[in-house]
Amino acid sequence: MITSDAFRGKRYAVLGLARSGAATVDALLASGAGVTAWDSDEAKRAQFLPELVSGRGTAGEAGGGGANSTVANAPPPSFGRSPSRSKFGEELTLADPLAIDLTGFDGIVVSPGVPLNRHPIAARARDAGVPVIGDIELFALARPGLPAHKVVGITGTNGKSTTTALITHILQAAGVPALMGGNIGLPILARDPLPAGGVYVLELSSYQIDLTFSLDCDVAVLTNITPDHLDRYDGFEDYVASKARLFALQSPDHVAVVATEDKATKQVAVTLAGAIEVSSMSPAVARQAEWPSLQGPHNAQNAACAIATCRALGLADDAIQLGLRTYPGLAHRMERIAEKDGVLYVNDSKATNATATAPALAAYPLIHWILGGVPKTDDLDDCAPYFDHVKAAYTIGEAGPMFARILKAAGKPVTESTTLAQAVRDAHTAAGPGEVVMLSPACASFDQFRDFEARGDAFRVAVEAL
Repeated sequence: MITSDAFRGKRYAVLGLARSGAATVDALLASGAGVTAWDSDEAKRAQFLPELVSGRGTAGEAGGGGANSTVANAPPPSFGRSPSRSKFGEELTLADPLAIDLTGFDGIVVSPGVPLNRHPIAARARDAGVPVIGDIELFALARPGLPAHKVVGITGTNGKSTTTALITHILQAAGVPALMGGNIGLPILARDPLPAGGVYVLELSSYQIDLTFSLDCDVAVLTNITPDHLDRYDGFEDYVASKARLFALQSPDHVAVVATEDKATKQVAVTLAGAIEVSSMSPAVARQAEWPSLQGPHNAQNAACAIATCRALGLADDAIQLGLRTYPGLAHRMERIAEKDGVLYVNDSKATNATATAPALAAYPLIHWILGGVPKTDDLDDCAPYFDHVKAAYTIGEAGPMFARILKAAGKPVTESTTLAQAVRDAHTAAGPGEVVMLSPACASFDQFRDFEARGDAFRVAVEAL
């Protein structure tokens, strides 16, 4: 795990104890910090109880907690103050930060999923003069104590996961120690530090950037910006500004790579002196046909970003081409699941908005399209240019009836399948050799699934059951 003397003797509150929160608690305790931890989910709190009750007393618990806690339903602040010793020998207390005095804390570490524009922790922290940060900020603060390394940060509405995984693969294929983290893979603080010369490749959501103040990326990458997550921002321009902050944190001599294929990214690029501008039409992607897992215009853009980044890190073009040819692809993003009776089944569950689905539709000429879930917009306008690639559509979930109306109006045959398993069966019945059955939902998953990974896994199971 990544630890730092910079945290020794300091006090942090950690709100949210899922994977990144739990890793944060361990990293801070191992670094010599005192930690107050909380989650509204009792099971997540319980993971810390065994070490606290093994002959060393129990940590007090303040109630309420998590994303839904309020000061009104919390117990008196005096409850749960007595710390216990953790397995690392440092103080660990289970208590809701909304129910205790935050004076003297050095930071409140929250999950990116905590909506700071609505959650009361933001005002409580502000009143106490305590910064609200994320685990990426802790990583940034720990960097001076790590072996000499570089950091690549990738943000954007779509494509950042593939670009992150692709850059990591190219580096590793070239023999460069590299690991990916942030919004992808294991929590960054849970990873072992890289040896000297290594590269940390971080996928960064706008939420993570909002909680970060010290991350100076050697290369910062912006893939694209389209309307998304607007429930967390004061309009689209505020969302764009959140993405652009990644570049504002950089030193003047560090590299900015921007894919300038939309109005917002072009506006960001003109503010950055010396930015490397790329696109899906860049000469660097002329050999795309040689990269099996990087087909389609969206992957041309992802590859252009990766190539520019790896060149900036000093890799030779031959090494970059090797990585592009051998890249295996990313789970749930244009993932080839199976071929049955001449029909290809493709899992694109990670396409959670219409902008992400559009390039998937562009990649194949005869598609049986499974779509739906929790809609982020009330249209499919970004997908409309590729409706001629859709042989038939199968709608599911909350957005199903709305999407069915849109596609029927466009002259497309539509089956309102309602559930994913039924949609797979319906598409299987209709599809013929040379055609593609593709889950590319253009929606979030939360009406029927825990997350997009669970939705993609369910698609795989349904295909395997045919």
